[in-house]
Amino acid sequence: MSQLTPQSPVADATSAQAHALPSAPRRNPQIPTTDPEAGLKVTEIFYSLQGEALTAGLPTIFIRLTGCPLRCVYCDTEYAFVGGERMSLAGILAVCQSFPCQRICLTGGEPLAQPNAIALMQLLLANGYEISLETAGALSVKEVPVAVSKVMDLKTPSSGEADKNLWDNIDYLTPHDQIKIVIMNREDYDWAKAKIAEYELDKKVSVVWLSPMFNVAAEAEASDVAAPTLAADLAEWMLADSLPVRLQLQLHKIIWADAKGK
Repeated sequence: MSQLTPQSPVADATSAQAHALPSAPRRNPQIPTTDPEAGLKVTEIFYSLQGEALTAGLPTIFIRLTGCPLRCVYCDTEYAFVGGERMSLAGILAVCQSFPCQRICLTGGEPLAQPNAIALMQLLLANGYEISLETAGALSVKEVPVAVSKVMDLKTPSSGEADKNLWDNIDYLTPHDQIKIVIMNREDYDWAKAKIAEYELDKKVSVVWLSPMFNVAAEAEASDVAAPTLAADLAEWMLADSLPVRLQLQLHKIIWADAKGK
């Protein structure tokens, strides 16, 4: 199987396959768990602007790994649940080196569903890359290198996956890390407010982000995309409660809608 190149990112899982996934296995049994030589299953590698978190707006190389143990109701990357292309760690590094950038975001799917992601992060760090890891918070972040900025989700009740939050992960977060909570309604906001207070999340990480659910129809034109009305409500709730958090809108969706490779 050929390796990914900037001209030929792999994102072959069709929309039909993705929408059939609720009854599919939660993990691909072919994804290796221990052998670094087996590499990783990769959905796509691309170069774009970061749309979220503290590096929003900065040019970034994205490595999207295949597979995820969660099925959040608002997921906007269902095409990464299955498929992908097997690549060696050296092959992934070679593709990254073809781009004029030293900033990498490792995302998915759920990157940590493939334990070889740890070896990949170590390799990229050794080659001078600045790395952020987007993780759902359902798998342990204990082994993630300290130099990697973890952007960890906490799943709200409306996500359908709140019972998968691995609360022990909070012990491994540092001021170098960030927490993101996607908000779908007032119930989610109240849940987030309670958890922020209970775990003193704003003291554990550099930023706690509240992000209004913001999916865009695949056929939408970027010029037709507007921030959801929920964003205005969320802003008012945050102001009323003076929460120690920041509001986040997904910049890439405002610019490119839900286009793949962006």
